[in-house]
Amino acid sequence: MEIDSPPLNITEEEPIKGLKYAAIEVPSGVRGRMAIFGPLIEEAEAAIIMEDAPFGFGCIGCARTNELSMFYLRKRGIPLLELHYPTTKEETMEVVNKINTFLDSLDQLEDKNG
Repeated sequence: MEIDSPPLNITEEEPIKGLKYAAIEVPSGVRGRMAIFGPLIEEAEAAIIMEDAPFGFGCIGCARTNELSMFYLRKRGIPLLELHYPTTKEETMEVVNKINTFLDSLDQLEDKNG
């Protein structure tokens, strides 16, 4: 593929669909990402948000998309687990334990409701 070819997972229609989640003034890369993430957020029953990722983790469009995604997730009112990106082995183990506890709590909630 040529260098200016679009990614394989985004069609010409995707940035238009992304207008549902982001205004026309928002860069097309953010709209394109939101066209993919938006429907996932709408269907999500719970989410894990990882904050403070390393500086080089993704591009500026990714950062703006992350901010918009977190806004929509919080607005949805679904169960959320918000964690800081671990920087040590101990923090990593703590993050894994928190994720396991969060997922177990979702299982318990589902058992009660269902």
